[in-house]
Amino acid sequence: MPDIPVLPPVTTRPLWVFGYGSLIWNPDFPVAERRIARLDGWHRSFCMSSIHHRGTPERPGLVLALDASENAACHGVAFRVAEGAEDVTVTALRERELISSAYIERLLAVEIEGIGPATVLAYVIDRDHEQYRGDLSLEEQAQIIAGATGGRGPNDTYLENTAAHLHELGLPDPDLDWLVARVRRLKNP
Repeated sequence: MPDIPVLPPVTTRPLWVFGYGSLIWNPDFPVAERRIARLDGWHRSFCMSSIHHRGTPERPGLVLALDASENAACHGVAFRVAEGAEDVTVTALRERELISSAYIERLLAVEIEGIGPATVLAYVIDRDHEQYRGDLSLEEQAQIIAGATGGRGPNDTYLENTAAHLHELGLPDPDLDWLVARVRRLKNP
């Protein structure tokens, strides 16, 4: 496993973490509260090549990332980390999310439903990283997702879990819904 970059401590309290992909259905840290949140200026996109969790170096998969886009908004979940678990949560998230340095750790402003403006810890794509794949059409994404598997399982399982949980939250993502249908057709012609 590559070395995790040395980053400054995250001292924001309470600590909120923004989930837009697998964190929605697998936060894997102590959660005190979860609420729907909107992050302006970013969109959820299968724009990161995955060579660890959902693919391999020989056959990369794709995972979701927050990609900057001036007029976009991403709806997801803000998780308030249980008091006293902030430092261990940040350490675990860094090990999980910064495995290949394609993500950048950021503190971003969101609107949390029922609370209002807040700051969240989020992981966004580094557009200068070699794993950035913002150039792919939905069809190209589907072709990759249909055939990739990594250390955390098949790429299509990741896609389907995320899309299903977004529906459960009342936050359907039309691009993810299209990808789910297309990947199913590719795998079961």
